[in-house]
Amino acid sequence: MKEIKTVSTVDATVTVPGSKSLTQRALIAAALADGSSTLVGPLASEDTSYTSQALAQMGIQVERGADTWAVNGNGGVIATPEKEIFLGNNGTATRFLTSVAALGEGEFRINGEERMHERPIGPLMEALQGWGADIRSIQGTGCPPLLLKSKGLAGGATVLPEGKSSQYLSSLLLVAPYAAAPTTLEVRGEVLSKPYVAMTLSVMSDFGVYVDCNEEFTSFSIPQGTYKPMVYQIEGDASNASYFWAAAAITGGRVTVANVPVPSLQGDAGLVPLLARMGCEVSRDGNGITLQGRDTLNGISVDMGDMPDVVPTLAVVAAFARGKTVIENIAHLRIKECDRLTATLTELAKMGAKVEEGEDFMVIHGDGGNGLHGASIETYKDHRMAMSFAVAGLKVSGVQITGEECVAKSFPDFWERFAKLY
Repeated sequence: MKEIKTVSTVDATVTVPGSKSLTQRALIAAALADGSSTLVGPLASEDTSYTSQALAQMGIQVERGADTWAVNGNGGVIATPEKEIFLGNNGTATRFLTSVAALGEGEFRINGEERMHERPIGPLMEALQGWGADIRSIQGTGCPPLLLKSKGLAGGATVLPEGKSSQYLSSLLLVAPYAAAPTTLEVRGEVLSKPYVAMTLSVMSDFGVYVDCNEEFTSFSIPQGTYKPMVYQIEGDASNASYFWAAAAITGGRVTVANVPVPSLQGDAGLVPLLARMGCEVSRDGNGITLQGRDTLNGISVDMGDMPDVVPTLAVVAAFARGKTVIENIAHLRIKECDRLTATLTELAKMGAKVEEGEDFMVIHGDGGNGLHGASIETYKDHRMAMSFAVAGLKVSGVQITGEECVAKSFPDFWERFAKLY
C-alpha cells in the first residue's frame, strides 16, 4: 500500500518514459520489416516485455538496450512458437499479435490473465476470417484464449463489424501489407479513439507503407508491401504525462513535461487543452509542454471517445473543480484493464465525491475539492487507476493506493518520478 503525501503546490520539470502505444506499434512494424531497425526511447515495461517476448517466440529477436532497442525483422516471415504465447493483461499486444500470428504457418495459441478472458476480440477474429484466417475462441466466448491454425492471409476485402476498439483496426492495418493480395477493409459503426488509428497510419508510413483511407476511418485500401528498416524515435508517453499535468492543475502549481512534443502523434495530449478549458494556462517549453494550474478550476462537458485512457485523470481533476463535469462517449472504458467507468466513479465516491454513472457517460459534481477526504483506493490491478488517484492524494490527506505495483504495466518507475513533485 502506498500512502500519498500532500503538498501545498508543485513546481517541477519531469520526463516520462516513451509512449506505450508508439512502442508497441513500432515493435510490430520493425518486426515485420526486412532488416534491423533501431527504436530510440522505447518504453521498457511489463506490457512491452510481453510484446517483445512474444515476437521472440515468433522468430524475431528484440535486443533491448538502456535507451535503444534493435529489432531484427524477418520481412514478414513468422516462425511457429513451440509453446503458448502468454500476454498477461496486455490488450494491445493480444490484438496486434493475433493478426501477426495469422501471417504464420502452423498452430498458434494466444492466452493471457483472467481479465483477458473477459476482454472481447470477436470483431477482430471476424475480420481476419474475411481474409482467410482460421481462428477461434477456445472457450467460445469471443475472448481469449485463442487458437489459430495459420496459413497466411489471403487478402482481398473484409469487414470489421464494429469500430469501438481502435486496437482491432490498428491490428488489421499493421499486417495487411503482408497478405497474399492487396486488401480492402470496411469498418461498420462509429470508429472510436481515432487518434490511435492516425498514430498507426503514421507509424506505417514512417516504415514505408502508405494507406489510402477516408476521413472517417471507415474505408481503407492497403497495398502489398514490406516495411523498411529504420531508426525510429519514440515520443514521451502523453497518457503517463497526464498525471503530472493534473498535479499542476489541482494544486495551482506548475509542471513541465519535457519530452511530449507539440504537435504530438498521441491523442491523449488532447487532455492539455481540456485542462486549459477548466482554467489552467498552457505553454510550449522547448520540446515539451508546461501547465500552470489555477486556484479555481471550472467543470466542463466533453466527448472523450477519442482519448479514453485519460478519462480517469480528468475525472480526478473534475472532483477538484467547481461545477458539473460531464464526460461522454466512454462505453469502451468498460473493456479496458478493468471496467474503468464504474471503477473510477466508485473510488471517487469513496473519497466523498458526488458522481453519476451512465452506460456511456459519467458526471462529477465538483465543489472545489472541499468535500473530499482520504480513502484506501482499490486499483483493480489497473495501472491508470493507481496513477490517477495518486494525483488526488497530493491535495487530500489520507489517500492510500493499494496494489500500487500495477504501475509496472506502463510506467515501472512512476513512484520515483512522482516523488519529484514533493
